[in-house]
Amino acid sequence: MSDISTVEPASVRRDAAGAAGVSPKAAGLTEFALAIGGFAIGTGEFAIMGLLPEVATGLGVSTPEAGHVISAYALGVVVGAPLIAVAAAKMAKRQLLLILMVVFALGNLASTLAPSYASFLVFRFLSGLPHGAYFGVAALVAASMAAPNRRTQAVGRIMLGLTIATLVGTPLATWLGQLAGWRSLFASVGAIAALTVLLVAIFVPQDKVRDGAGALRELGALRRSQVWLTLGMAAVGFGGMFAVFSYVASTAVEVAGLTEGSVPFIMAAFGAGMVLGNIAGSWLADRSLLGTIGGMMAFNVVVLAVFALFAASPAVLFACVFLIGCGVAVGPALQTRLMDVAGDAQTLAAALMHSGFNIANALGAWLGGAAIAAGYGYASTGWVGVVLGLGGLAIFAWSLSAERARPASSVLREADACA
Repeated sequence: MSDISTVEPASVRRDAAGAAGVSPKAAGLTEFALAIGGFAIGTGEFAIMGLLPEVATGLGVSTPEAGHVISAYALGVVVGAPLIAVAAAKMAKRQLLLILMVVFALGNLASTLAPSYASFLVFRFLSGLPHGAYFGVAALVAASMAAPNRRTQAVGRIMLGLTIATLVGTPLATWLGQLAGWRSLFASVGAIAALTVLLVAIFVPQDKVRDGAGALRELGALRRSQVWLTLGMAAVGFGGMFAVFSYVASTAVEVAGLTEGSVPFIMAAFGAGMVLGNIAGSWLADRSLLGTIGGMMAFNVVVLAVFALFAASPAVLFACVFLIGCGVAVGPALQTRLMDVAGDAQTLAAALMHSGFNIANALGAWLGGAAIAAGYGYASTGWVGVVLGLGGLAIFAWSLSAERARPASSVLREADACA
């Protein structure tokens, strides 16, 4: 079996057939196993957003307070991704994936049994710890088995599990939670995570740790300015999506006048947008990486503004939720961009991308909740998203300007320093 422990920097060319010795069938089964894990994580992360009113009632808190459990999970991702990536730098990727998914399964099962709001916050934080490292390592494994001009599509297929979760898993979990209680959501997520452990054990090939791997090499990623700027695009620019989607169930009922029974359909619209955006964005990014990032971030700002202005219309609400989901097209592109600028510090960089996304999750949910609590109404989350989206575009422009201003020799010296 081939060594899939690392992904080469963008400057290293490989055969167009992809990683040597890896058959398309083997790569496909590996991607399938890893995508099921993404499906479990996506269902657990997003379905709770459609059940916030039920969670609030069950735990005896307000809906904005219930939104803090989303932030607690996101904080777990932010903290866990870099710590795990550095601590496990000398661990084989297959072994690490298995451990991460076991921890995720146990965290969700504990969430099912949480006796209080405080304990539920703690269990959601613990459940978030493996999230970023899992997606980061899974993306590296998938990209290492793909041809250079198809890396983003390989990463996108791993993330497809997460986006399909929003289309299928999240609406079903929302419906199940409304029928059987919100705790049933986390029991089902724990079961899917347990299935992932089995699939990874069967289909993900054994790998070797690369010579020289270690915490210091991984920490070298933090010396590169473009790593920080790419993370900033994710942390700020993606916040708008979470500002809106965290409170979309209440927006549908309180602003658009829809019934609670319509919420699963709204979640499905968001999921359909995410699936389409993930597929299209991965394809576009393999043709124009920076063009996809900038174009989709601008697209998101426009859609969020329309949402803020016309959320009272059920038809516009559905359309905007779908289009906000399409905005996830920038995700695989940002993941690949980070892998390109990280040099040999691949594991930490890949995991940090999901820290960035979940800083966006925490920031968006917090700022959206603050706007609602201040009396601006649920539709005001769209304006919060516009501000965050413009911030992401500003960081993107900064990144381009800094990259164009640097001579090629300095870029090479920085890459050598991180090797």
